[in-house]
Amino acid sequence: MASNSDDAARALVAKSCRMIGGLELTKAATGHVSQRAEDGQHILIRARGADEVGVRYTTAEEVIMVDMKGRKVDGADGLAVPQEVFIHTWLYNTRPEVNSVVHVHPPTVVLFTICDKPLMPLYGAYDPSSLYLWLEGIPTYGRSVTISNDELGKDFTDAMGDKRTCLMRGHGITTAGASVEEATVTAIKLNELAEMNYRAHLLGDPRPIPEEDLDDYRRRLEKRGGFAASPHGQSSWRYYERLSGA
Repeated sequence: MASNSDDAARALVAKSCRMIGGLELTKAATGHVSQRAEDGQHILIRARGADEVGVRYTTAEEVIMVDMKGRKVDGADGLAVPQEVFIHTWLYNTRPEVNSVVHVHPPTVVLFTICDKPLMPLYGAYDPSSLYLWLEGIPTYGRSVTISNDELGKDFTDAMGDKRTCLMRGHGITTAGASVEEATVTAIKLNELAEMNYRAHLLGDPRPIPEEDLDDYRRRLEKRGGFAASPHGQSSWRYYERLSGA
């Protein structure tokens, strides 16, 4: 039986989906957000299937429970486990610090993976939080396949390593965090880094900020204990919640 905590988690996962959809980080039904269930042995994840209405309009009723092997535990008959549930199961099973996973298809980020153009640190004070993601490292999973089985789940998780983000060539992105809010804001910030890179390339020949500035931000990141320790995390979540109309 689901706990009150799990019910609240379903509502939070659904809100994350609506935010991501409202901000156009993904289209139609492509993508899913999840959170560990209260018992630690199950996952609450946005469902696919005949009865879903797309990421942007996700409701708590469309968030189903699966076990750590990706098998459906509850949910309406018209809702199914996402084919790429293995992204989530492998991250939860191999990274105990992760409590939420976001997988979506932001078009701008995908363009960079298709063209083999790296994301560059083009700014600092403009938006330090997205620069911190770059400083932490953003790996790329080189295959453009659906992560639809355990073998591919392991392959992808190995590529992502212990990072908070991972690009997926010709596919999308995955982010992981200690909470739904963190994983969601990370996805948004990664997309913003890509958007600024994209616009800079349209204008001309962008160049990174000076190394001395990067060193300064590295020291700041180390001092506060990483991206997740940002004091602005919850305020960013609230801002994007309102901006997206979620």
